[in-house]
Amino acid sequence: MSETLFLTPGLPKAARYAELHPQVAALTVGEADRTANLANTAAALRQVFGFFWVGFYVVQGEELVLGPFQGPIACTRIRRGRGVCGTSWAEARTVLVPDVEAFPGHIACSSDSKSEIVVPIFKDGAVVAVLDVDSDKLNDFDQDDLVALEQLMGLAASWF
Repeated sequence: MSETLFLTPGLPKAARYAELHPQVAALTVGEADRTANLANTAAALRQVFGFFWVGFYVVQGEELVLGPFQGPIACTRIRRGRGVCGTSWAEARTVLVPDVEAFPGHIACSSDSKSEIVVPIFKDGAVVAVLDVDSDKLNDFDQDDLVALEQLMGLAASWF
């Protein structure tokens, strides 16, 4: 297991994700602690892409509860169906938001967040957590992010 990421400088975003995925897999394989795996995944995503905020919310009863993250202080609990994270959980789908101000019911944990993508993590067909990635730039996420993050969260399902 290596705690260093090796990435080719200057690659386009999709290629950076392609290089990152097997490294996250190698970093987490054999590690049984979910918190450690979630923490390292959040750190790797922030390190490689410079996102404003990257973290996880874990389903506990009828709420999402803040898990490991990288970035400024965040909301601790989110109800099902509330905000982007709660919507992703309730609808069991990835939600990509180009402008958070235009998303009805957006929860503003930070006024610096401008765009967001939330990807559910499934275990036995149910959402068990979500990955939340925020950018301080408008329209910062696209299909490359959606596809790559969904693939990465497929890996994360094995940690639950």
